[in-house]
Amino acid sequence: MMIKHEPLFNTQKVCELYSKKDGVPVAYVCTSALGNEAQAMDIFYRETPHPEFGNRYFGLYWSTAVGKVMIANADKIEDFEFALVEDENGDLQYSGHRWDYLSFSNGNMIDGGRAYTRSSGCKLYVYRIKDGEMVENG
Repeated sequence: MMIKHEPLFNTQKVCELYSKKDGVPVAYVCTSALGNEAQAMDIFYRETPHPEFGNRYFGLYWSTAVGKVMIANADKIEDFEFALVEDENGDLQYSGHRWDYLSFSNGNMIDGGRAYTRSSGCKLYVYRIKDGEMVENG
């Protein structure tokens, strides 16, 4: 089974841009809110902490309030669990934020992002982020 993501931006271009800018490899991890938020962000990882800010994860999102792309420290992404369900193609999918309701033709659904988990009673796969990778919890 493959984990499917729904990124907000072209993650390959973002990885290339920040890898070149920072001089270290940057990888896309997931698209998620960082808790109870109703807005997800694309979350990226670098193995070494940023020399100025000290974080290894950062998130990019579009702010309607200021009308531009914003960047945020996303280190706390490792504190959260991701509940995933199988879609009709056999891939695993997760809800990105508290209002991100996903339903599939096989009857499975997932909702709640990192704020809560609501599902259709189907099998849940629980993952965490560890060192820039989504790994099964357990």
